Amino acid sequence: MTPADLAELLKHTAAAVLTEHDLDIAALPATVTVERPRNPEHGDYATNVALQLAKKVGANPRELAGWLAAALAEADGISAAEVAGPGFVNLRIEASAQGVIVSSVLAAGESYGNSTALDGTNINLEFVSANPTGPIHIGGTRWAAVGDALGRLLSTQGAAVTREYYFNDHGAQIDRFTNSLIAAANGEPAPEDGYAGDYIKDIADQVLAKAPDALSQTGDEQKETFRSIGVDLMFTHIKESLHEFGTDFDVYTHEDSMHTSGRVDQAIAKLRETGNIYEKDGATWLRTTEFGDDKDRVVIKSDGQPAYIAGDLAYYLDKRQRGFDLCIYMLGADHHGYIARLKAAAAALGDDPDTVEVLIGQMVNLVRDGQPVRMSKRAGTVITLDDLVESIGVDAARYSLTRSSVDTPIDIDLQLWSSASSENPVYYVQYAHARLSALARNAADLGLTPDTAHLELLTHDKEGALIRNLGEFSRVLKAGASLREPHRVCRYLEDLAGDYHRFYDSCRVLPMGDEEPGDLHRARLALCAATRQVIANGLNILGVSAPERM
Repeated sequence: MTPADLAELLKHTAAAVLTEHDLDIAALPATVTVERPRNPEHGDYATNVALQLAKKVGANPRELAGWLAAALAEADGISAAEVAGPGFVNLRIEASAQGVIVSSVLAAGESYGNSTALDGTNINLEFVSANPTGPIHIGGTRWAAVGDALGRLLSTQGAAVTREYYFNDHGAQIDRFTNSLIAAANGEPAPEDGYAGDYIKDIADQVLAKAPDALSQTGDEQKETFRSIGVDLMFTHIKESLHEFGTDFDVYTHEDSMHTSGRVDQAIAKLRETGNIYEKDGATWLRTTEFGDDKDRVVIKSDGQPAYIAGDLAYYLDKRQRGFDLCIYMLGADHHGYIARLKAAAAALGDDPDTVEVLIGQMVNLVRDGQPVRMSKRAGTVITLDDLVESIGVDAARYSLTRSSVDTPIDIDLQLWSSASSENPVYYVQYAHARLSALARNAADLGLTPDTAHLELLTHDKEGALIRNLGEFSRVLKAGASLREPHRVCRYLEDLAGDYHRFYDSCRVLPMGDEEPGDLHRARLALCAATRQVIANGLNILGVSAPERM
């Protein structure tokens, strides 16, 4: 009996109880909540449905809970139902009913935990989108890990997810990058507003290798040579770093194309149709205050040049024209102002502002020997994706960056995350998978295979705790996708690994010595196989490997 099955049973039982006692069945909520009590002595699951209903139907909550408990105690799969506190009902599940979870995991395999909650939803997920003026810094690396995991998580719920990188190749930062390359090629220090670091000299050298006459060029011709080749080299490096990190994109959109293709003009024309554009002081303005922004925004400046929001408007409209129902933007800590601005832009273009979601990621700090790591040898001023991977590896980097809610700053202890110890969360989870894999190999050597025919034998409290945790996986994925919180998967996996280690320490899985293999051994092997599958599924969502040996 899965938590979903139990919730349905509770709903039908509550409806029958209300009908029997002449109480208003319309008060019954659409979904009934069941939870695992923090104290296992209180039962396997608990529900507060009697407390929810009592006031609405004019009943005493404990009395209503008593009626509900009595009815549930007679239901198949329920071994006991008891009233607790002011009107909670604690439930204990029969081992045979609980074992259905193990069978469900093994039957579903890699798809266990998935649902159809977002079927038919076409989502554009834009993340990282770092300027092509330097390597991916640690903040962008957080989005590379979290964004990719979120895309995988949304896909488990049936959504069609397109991962998109917005290539910021238009504006003053590209001019500063170009000037920095030219200075490096001439052996001069970086301009005051330019970019520093060994990578600038490397790219300048590569530009000269591709265009040996670049330094003999002058003016705009020289700038265009360094700009076009330099930006391409930098973005190639960014894409290679992200690929090695396990993060790939379906679409790369160039900001410059928004301006050169006429999309900016198209967006402004549409806004004129909606009446949300006006002229003032020689500039063209967007009425974003009509839609919750703190001030109206200049779209075309008085000198005729488009403001930055012009590209944003065109880009949003472009996404919608490509058929996306939901546009998720994952932005850095300094972009809080974009939330109201982008939602206002959507509303001004005639869309529901909830078509736009903006997630803001907070800062990441690296610590070594208790001291902050502040500077990259390669980038000069920031810590990069490559630096982090070199220090702790791809798996630990992805897991450590995804493990916490994105709206909180995080410190990554390089010593901890590179250690082979149970204190290292990713090692702890991966070790559980490796231990399960070794167990499966040992069982195979004995000619012993998992069997779900006698799961009713799994009556030990550690077996029950592990099974019930397996049953929570679907709810974790659904909540994580709904709340855009892939860190829930990390925390779940750590809890599951803990339950498995405690089970293994208490319940002998393989026969000892001359002991003949029995139904209990096979049932426990099935439980182990199911646990291994769920850990592998969870790690896959995070883009982290599930090793068979460590």
